[in-house]
Amino acid sequence: MSHDEARRVFQAVDTFEPGAFVRLLSDDVRMVFGNSAPMVGHGAVTDGLRGFYATIAGLTHKIIRTWQAGADTVAETEVTYRRLDGTHVSVAAVSIWHTRDDGLISDYRIFVDLAPVYSG
Repeated sequence: MSHDEARRVFQAVDTFEPGAFVRLLSDDVRMVFGNSAPMVGHGAVTDGLRGFYATIAGLTHKIIRTWQAGADTVAETEVTYRRLDGTHVSVAAVSIWHTRDDGLISDYRIFVDLAPVYSG
């Protein structure tokens, strides 16, 4: 179950369209990207994704492994980012999320070191 759910989540992220991902989230979602301040609600997540997407040319997730504990999913991924200069760089990432009974994600956390994406 968790691998299928993870595939659905990352396919939405990889569309590079914030609305595709936000449709999977509860209205009061709390999303934290690394050490950044939490984004709360659809508007904040949409704005945060738009800002991030403006710094890259695209991304794709390769699922390495998933774990599920109740309503919580942990996904280890390899994320390939396409830089604005057209080059690609891949980094390891872990995403953790909580899915409510209605199927919407209410808490989403991303742990990744983006330094390689932005370094020369």
